[in-house]
Amino acid sequence: MPPTLILIRHAQALHNVASDWSFHDPKLSELGEQQSRELHESLKASKVGNEVELIVVSAMRRTLQTATIGLDWLIKKGIKVLPDANWQENADKPCDTGSEISVMKKEFPDYDFSVVDPNYPDKTTNLKSNPYAFTEKAIVARGQTCLKALYDRPEKVIAVVSHSGFLRTAVCNRMFFNADWRVFTFDEEAMAKSEMNGETKFILKESEETEKNGGGMGRSDVGVFGITEGDFPPEVEDMIKDEQAKRPAKAEELDEANRQKPEK
Repeated sequence: MPPTLILIRHAQALHNVASDWSFHDPKLSELGEQQSRELHESLKASKVGNEVELIVVSAMRRTLQTATIGLDWLIKKGIKVLPDANWQENADKPCDTGSEISVMKKEFPDYDFSVVDPNYPDKTTNLKSNPYAFTEKAIVARGQTCLKALYDRPEKVIAVVSHSGFLRTAVCNRMFFNADWRVFTFDEEAMAKSEMNGETKFILKESEETEKNGGGMGRSDVGVFGITEGDFPPEVEDMIKDEQAKRPAKAEELDEANRQKPEK
């Protein structure tokens, strides 16, 4: 049976305080550290929080800090922490770009970074094939990669610490306040319907409690929130098509009928 997922957004980081996206892989603010302690209290008081058998965390600094503080009672019990580049944030701004793994190993020596993709944190080279590229196509695909990886895991409950943009646009279509958490299961019925339509999609369904309350701490917006205009830059292919559409058609670009010349 597929696992239950506790999806958690990181606590407030320095770039959130100042709305300054030039901070590179920022650390938590003082308020963020306090929010992480509140996350600890909230999850530890819940039944599902004490059933966690694996912690998956974005390899970025703010998520690792949030997990270290907010899930420390689980970590002290020996629950494995799995840093994963796939759960990082969407954009390629400095604040949403991770640090080199060699740096993170020194800052978080208790975690095993050997499983992190060696291409991390690169988001800007080979955009057509880079799974971390800041494009809608790449990010939606990355969300499916994340869910597929968890679907067949043996653990019954998995906690994931990630980012609001990625969770909303690619994983679960929900808004998350800093350090809030939501509980999901895999929606087998919706997934079966997607297969009937020729797709193979991993789809989540939120628990009634966290959906109704706006998260486990009641701090997040209630409702379903998908991808909106402005979430992603225009796709390169779309930009090329738009430019071509603006240009007058050349003779060689006209359709076959227009290229044919009547016989004399």
